[in-house]
Amino acid sequence: MRKLALPLVVVATLGLAGCGGMNNTQQKTLSGGAIGAGVGAAGAALTGGCTACGAALGGAVGAGAGYIMGESENNE
Repeated sequence: MRKLALPLVVVATLGLAGCGGMNNTQQKTLSGGAIGAGVGAAGAALTGGCTACGAALGGAVGAGAGYIMGESENNE
């Protein structure tokens, strides 16, 4: 587990560094997808389903919801 800690921190840091120039809709889409993937994976794991499938479906639904929220806020 310790062997994975440093590479995961590096990947997470580089991934977040690329998010600096995003507009509101892009940020909401990305965060919605990430939250949805986490919730989908956790839900699938708790119910004994396919975790990768739950993460993929949750990510897609979360990204769609984030996009709609971002566009809704831009239109106000």
